[in-house]
Amino acid sequence: MSDLQSPDYEKLSGAARDHLWMHFTRLSSYQKAEVPMIVRGDGCYIWDSNGRRYLDGLSALFVVQTGHGRQELAEAAAKQAGELAYFPIWSYAHPKAVELAARLADLTPGDLNRVFFTTGGSEAVESAWKLARSYFKRTGKPTKTKVLSRNIAYHGTSMGALSITGIPALKQDFEPLVPSTFRVPNTNYYRRPDESMSPEQFGVWAADRIAEAIEFEGPDTVAAVFLEPVQNAGGCFPPPPGYFQRVREICDRYDVLMVSDDVISGFGRLGEYFGGHRYGYTPDIITVAKGLTSGYVPLGAMIASERLAEPFLEGTNWFAHGITYGGHPVGSAVALANLDIMEREELNKHVRDNSDLFRSYLDKLSDLPIVGDVRGDGYFFGLELVKDKATKETFNEEESERLLRGFLSSALFEAGLYCRADDRGDPVIQLAPPLIAGEAQFAEIEQILRSVLTEASTLL
Repeated sequence: MSDLQSPDYEKLSGAARDHLWMHFTRLSSYQKAEVPMIVRGDGCYIWDSNGRRYLDGLSALFVVQTGHGRQELAEAAAKQAGELAYFPIWSYAHPKAVELAARLADLTPGDLNRVFFTTGGSEAVESAWKLARSYFKRTGKPTKTKVLSRNIAYHGTSMGALSITGIPALKQDFEPLVPSTFRVPNTNYYRRPDESMSPEQFGVWAADRIAEAIEFEGPDTVAAVFLEPVQNAGGCFPPPPGYFQRVREICDRYDVLMVSDDVISGFGRLGEYFGGHRYGYTPDIITVAKGLTSGYVPLGAMIASERLAEPFLEGTNWFAHGITYGGHPVGSAVALANLDIMEREELNKHVRDNSDLFRSYLDKLSDLPIVGDVRGDGYFFGLELVKDKATKETFNEEESERLLRGFLSSALFEAGLYCRADDRGDPVIQLAPPLIAGEAQFAEIEQILRSVLTEASTLL
């Protein structure tokens, strides 16, 4: 039993070490070190238990779109909890879930009008795959069960979503996973197979690998392809011009569902509510979470087209799937308030107006020998780090470990910047500040990165 009654942060740190199983964390790192304790947030900044301020350069985890400390969202949660704290949407409805579903249907591209609520992104991806399989069984194509996704892409951690994920290191401990998932190339133009390719040519090449994979597996066996508008893992791979239009054509040709995984890219991260708006395509399913509530309450959704709902509108057919907290009243209320803020403050426009400025500050870092590539879109960028800029030579496993975990992660935090130093693929630094960020924050990010990366270059 714990006797923690007040914010005794030294005692809390010890309790965290002994009891809190932190996610994606090497627990050994804190056997002899204090667990960092974040206690407050306001706008684009967070504070630790020692009173130190940090710029949140990752929106916590690509989540806090409207910024920390929004009392309006806290009040929306409290008000709803006082009226109806919880009720399921299993054969019943409650007002906030209905209001949010209708509002999302108004925002989505095309006829994606059917909203199936979850509590997070993994569940949304899981729901999308289950819907794809169930839909094809009900439309006379029961062998269409397989899924394609891109190399290094992250789509979640539940067993189905993890099976779709394209990062071997995350999967090895849990295999065998759900069978029938296959990988295609991602859209990392910096690492394109032929340096002579233009962006347009590379887009055609990458999209055509999807058609090739469908042919290899057999069109009558492939149900869906899962794609992020901008791929996160690997370091922010934007789509080449025309890529999604060609993928859409391929999916239509083979009757394969196109799933747009907007869990990170959605709700303003790219300056639009959804990636389809940003890049001019209409998917069959969209998966969302994170920025839907700015993280103030967990909530996600799978949003499907009318075509996919049709078989379930007849007779005794049903989608045999549900989640206890899907469409939670408090989460739905907070999401509605979050969308109100986004609209009132025109945050999508703010991102569109400032994305080039943000990139210009990051591009300044290209004069450092360790920065090989700056890429991304909206308020979502990655810096790929290289050993040799001329040859694009990357770091080996030992060097990457020493660079990222041995130095950069702690050095950036100590310098006052919370971001991600990642090696799911080649080493990158990822940046995704709250959508309210402006030039002052961009300049601060550039200054901290310049100082830390300059020092990192001397250690290699």
